[in-house]
Amino acid sequence: MKLQFTLYTRPRCGLCDLLHEDLLAQCRGSAVDVLLVDVDGDPDLKALYGTRIPVLVGEGVVLCEGRLDADAVRAFLDQRRAATGVA
Repeated sequence: MKLQFTLYTRPRCGLCDLLHEDLLAQCRGSAVDVLLVDVDGDPDLKALYGTRIPVLVGEGVVLCEGRLDADAVRAFLDQRRAATGVA
């Protein structure tokens, strides 16, 4: 079973691209999926996240906004690995 992150983003967002790249680098070698969600495609998501993107969510919990919080992501991965046994 893979761990899943959701990254709320929009096209041509340099900060979004950077956070995504940094996340992939940090998770290299781990069983994770990153679902990219364009907030502009959904009025509710645009209202919720539009001025806050990029927003990284793991299991419904906001882990970081704007830039990757490596410590928060590491803590999330460690917690989920301990709970599920996923590498």
